[in-house]
Amino acid sequence: MEVQIGVVPLPVFAALLLVIGVMTAKGKVPSDLSMSIGVLAVGGFVFMELSKRVRLISVTGAAAIMAFVVPSALTFYGVIPPQVVESVQTFTKVSNFLYLYIAIIIVGSIMSMPREVLVAGFLKIFVPLAAGSVVAGVVGTGVGMAMGFDWIHSLFFIVIPIMAGGLGEGAIPLSLGYSMLMDQPQEVLFAQIIPVVMLGSFTAVILSGLLNMLGKRYPHLTGEGQLQPGADPLQASQTDGAPAPSVFEPLALGSGLVTVVGLYLLGTLGQKLFDFPAPIAMLILVVAMKLLRMIPLKIERAGKDLYAFTSKVVTYPLLFAMGVALTPWDKFVSAFNLPTLVTVFATVFSMIATGFAVARRLRMYPIDVAVVNACHSGQGGTGDIAILTAANRMALMPFAQISTRIGGAITVTLALIAVRYVV
Repeated sequence: MEVQIGVVPLPVFAALLLVIGVMTAKGKVPSDLSMSIGVLAVGGFVFMELSKRVRLISVTGAAAIMAFVVPSALTFYGVIPPQVVESVQTFTKVSNFLYLYIAIIIVGSIMSMPREVLVAGFLKIFVPLAAGSVVAGVVGTGVGMAMGFDWIHSLFFIVIPIMAGGLGEGAIPLSLGYSMLMDQPQEVLFAQIIPVVMLGSFTAVILSGLLNMLGKRYPHLTGEGQLQPGADPLQASQTDGAPAPSVFEPLALGSGLVTVVGLYLLGTLGQKLFDFPAPIAMLILVVAMKLLRMIPLKIERAGKDLYAFTSKVVTYPLLFAMGVALTPWDKFVSAFNLPTLVTVFATVFSMIATGFAVARRLRMYPIDVAVVNACHSGQGGTGDIAILTAANRMALMPFAQISTRIGGAITVTLALIAVRYVV
């Protein structure tokens, strides 16, 4: 029992494998909560173990990449039994636990962040993000033209989709807008956009893992989850001068969890009523509560505990689920041709490099700002999780959501305005 695969004792891991094997042989793997915990634990914690045991994989963030890319390939080639695939896909899509994960990470990290760090970070992050978007647009379009694409294809079908905010919030509205403005079928345009979005996110994951390596070598360049020098963002703020509780409080933890769910549901309601992205609405609500000192100290502490548990234990099972249910391998590999690869790399690299350079001028931590800029190239919420996991900086999730959601919405809006006049 002392030997563990991830966080699972080895005999328990073997028992889970036995149960899954028998269920598969009987022809049906349930998709309820209990069975899904077992399936995702077996699938995900192998990669957590790799991230802990193999140094090269750990420091490069390769475990995070493998945790969703390998299951995607295994699903496509039929190595993972169809019964298991169906169970994971049903649970992932019906439970929508990806958004609960993001909600806990956002709210937990905001709750435990000192107010002065929160205010300064949110105000400053827009500068490197805007600069990175402009530079990436220019560089990506130029490199695309050098690789044989015309400027319209380079800008509107490679660069813009990378920065559009993912699939649901980016590629779908972008392809719908293109369809209306270009008088082409939406499904044809979407098929051109989706591989580029996935490849851009994959590139951002790889580069973020390399940034983590750079931070280990040059510690003065990183705040390990902070955007600028100041208090540790994972230390609960002392708004009333009282010490943070030092003992585990189950009731406070329950209050914190229900608070997270309540804020998430308010954000979801806002999206249904006003078509405003739920994660950003939730982010605005929790920031306002934090700034107005509406969150009791014990709930702030509970938010920190929820954040720590979720980021350390839930991440790899979630990445496994994303690989099986949300990452189609055939679409992913369809973008692997040299001109597209070079153009995508140039776009994402220039976005990240610009964030790094601007951060130094603003006296922010270059590596952490560069990672936030990388999320502007991510595949929505799933991309943010993979990027921040590879960079080992999950505390940056609130800023990553700004980069992905707000940055993506602005990108799509400006792109559709431009298409109307130039195409």
